[in-house]
Formats: sequence, C-alpha cells, structure tokens
Amino acid sequence: MKKFLLATCILLSTFGRAEEGMWIPSLLQSLNESDMKTMGMRITADDIYSINHSSIKDAIVQFNGGCTAEVISDQGLILTNHHCGYSAINAHSTQEHNYLEDGFWAMTKADERANPGMTCTIIIQFEDLTDELMSVVTEMQDGAAMNKAFG
Repeated sequence: MKKFLLATCILLSTFGRAEEGMWIPSLLQSLNESDMKTMGMRITADDIYSINHSSIKDAIVQFNGGCTAEVISDQGLILTNHHCGYSAINAHSTQEHNYLEDGFWAMTKADERANPGMTCTIIIQFEDLTDELMSVVTEMQDGAAMNKAFG
C-alpha cells in the first residue's frame, strides 16, 4: 500500500500541475491571456470577461440573494448548489417522493416544479461612479471641517 501511494504521488507530481491563485476577471487580458493560450485556450480574454459587452461572465447569476448559479440554456435553465435550493427541494418533497434523498429530474418542461419567491439577479451594466462619490465625500469632509471650525 505504501508503494502504491508513493508511486501515485510521484506520478501526480510529475504530470499534474495546477495554476494556483485567483485570477481577477478585469485583468485576464493583461496578466493571464498569454498563459491561458499556451495551455490551449481558444477564446479571448474578452470572450470570458468584457465589462459592458456580452461574455461568459453573463452566464453567472446571483441566485436567491446569496448564492451563485449558472445559466445553461437559452430558455433560462440554471444550475446552483444543493444547499442553495434546499428549502425549495424540501418543499416539493413528500413521504412518497423524498427529493432531498432521491433527487429529481424533470424530463419535460411540464414536469418542472415552480419555486415562487426564488430569484436570479443578472448584471446588465457596470458604471464607474468614483468621481460622483468622491465629490460627495469631499463635500461631506468640507462640511465636517466647517462644523468643527465654527460649530
């Protein structure tokens, strides 16, 4: 057993290699695109992340206010983690059909289960509001300084 584990570790260290760290989407083009192309990527960094144009980033949505989900069809089908939909899965479960334990697969659209109140938020556009916010901060600081001096 020890020999098997040792051989497995040697094999993985020889052939397996992970690129560590978190890549920042807005910096993919300048920092990571050439490495990704070398590893076989056939799309551009802009195809993955373009701030105000359609890209793969648009397939990632916020699910029910706190989880992420992925849009996987042109009809709005999404996937998310089990714990994110746990309460809805539980609500659909019965004594005869325990979907939490047995799972569920809707074979047709008619078989799908509605989940009232659950939401998905899709980002439409990003806007840089730095200048507007900084002018308000400056006004607030000037007002605070005036109040302190003459208050």
